[in-house]
Amino acid sequence: MIRYIRRAAALCLVLLVALLVNAARVMVFEADELDDNPANRRIAITRWGQPRGEILVDGRPVTGSRDSGQQLRWERTYTQGPLYAPVTGYASQTYGTTLLEHAEDPVLSGTDPMLAPLPLWNDVSRGRLPGGDVVTTVRARMQEAAYRGLDGKRGAVAAIEPSSGRILALVSSPSYDPGVLSGTGPAVADAWRRLNTSPNQPMLARAIRQTYPPGSTFKIVTAAAALDAGVVTDPDAPTDIPDPFVLPGTRQVLPNEATGCANASLAYALQWSCNTVMAGLGVRTGLADMVATAGNFGFNDPGLRIPSWVAKSNFDTAMSDDQLALSAIGQFDTTATPLQMAMVAAAVANNGEIARPHLVERTTTASGTTVDTTGRRSYRQAMRPSTATRLQELMVRAVEEGTGTNAAIPGARVGGKTGTAQHGLGNTGTPYAWFIAWAQAADSAQPAVAVAVVVEDAEASRTDISGGGSAAPIAKAVMEEALRLEAEARRG
Repeated sequence: MIRYIRRAAALCLVLLVALLVNAARVMVFEADELDDNPANRRIAITRWGQPRGEILVDGRPVTGSRDSGQQLRWERTYTQGPLYAPVTGYASQTYGTTLLEHAEDPVLSGTDPMLAPLPLWNDVSRGRLPGGDVVTTVRARMQEAAYRGLDGKRGAVAAIEPSSGRILALVSSPSYDPGVLSGTGPAVADAWRRLNTSPNQPMLARAIRQTYPPGSTFKIVTAAAALDAGVVTDPDAPTDIPDPFVLPGTRQVLPNEATGCANASLAYALQWSCNTVMAGLGVRTGLADMVATAGNFGFNDPGLRIPSWVAKSNFDTAMSDDQLALSAIGQFDTTATPLQMAMVAAAVANNGEIARPHLVERTTTASGTTVDTTGRRSYRQAMRPSTATRLQELMVRAVEEGTGTNAAIPGARVGGKTGTAQHGLGNTGTPYAWFIAWAQAADSAQPAVAVAVVVEDAEASRTDISGGGSAAPIAKAVMEEALRLEAEARRG
């Protein structure tokens, strides 16, 4: 009898060991795979079982959470959703997350180890901490000014503080309310279908995800390349570039919208936006220096994060001279996001240096303790400081006496550049209106803001849409708010 008891005990021991081994295999080796299995509802239930942290603008939350009473309990809500959608993105129980809701999801959802009071706290407690908060660099009044200025037209605005890289406004129009995607069920599916099939693409974050031909605003990059390379030593000297100008190796004549461009100086060409002069200077500067300068401004960089990813702005690295001439005036294959062109203006305003643009000031725990702070970091030295000083003067002249007069602000120093970018088959599409600028208060030591505006207005005729007419007034309104905020901050 004892022998049989021993055998039974041995069998039980073997079974127990096998059970422990199998449990260890599941817990240690297969846990991640099971967690990631779409059929595992526990992950989603846990994820939405508590409110997310908040995204803040000017210290006030522009997000919230609503108890739905459903299995996926807490749904995301948005204050002034269309205004801040290009900043927040959406957090949907059905369709996932985008933009800041995605880039800062570990903080907002409470899974970031930095939120824990002690190292390895999450692993030991197996619990989820309250979601932390994300404090943005956006200024509400500037965001509102940009949104009002676009007034539902397709386009975007990006505004940066040149000295720090803080993104002060990021607007895309037309926009949408991210809250309609927050829950589950037929209503959310219908909203998703409607938004994705709309020809206006309201969910497209145009300021950072859409690239456009920058048109004449790119002439600032070409001017920087020509000055840095020594192709132009005196901006007021004649360039000996004819009008009409025939693209090298072709019979195609490059037209000018402006008059007086024959043999015009660089200063005159920027003031009145002469295509011929800037195309000729691009060819004289040469492909290598043009590519290098464009790269110094941030073109061809696929790795820019703010922390959301930013679409790569393009300047071709292999071109014939006729293609280079067109690229030098922001045409051919040259494309840029509005944020990229705001960085071009910021480089001029900040003595040639671009501070890395960022949208998050800091992240905190739910109780307000700072977890991480985004410090100022240098991104690129776009041009020599002396070149930036010259371009500041030329951009100011363009606003005071040239194509950018609609952006002039009494009592402030404003530099700008207009642009009208052709696109479509045979350039038959309605041109995009561009304006890039920076503004400095008379009693300030440095510019307060750099801004880029693009308007793609399908209802405007060729004569109605232009950088100076359509985009400059929007830039002016945003810059005025930046100057007011700076003045208020100085007064305490």
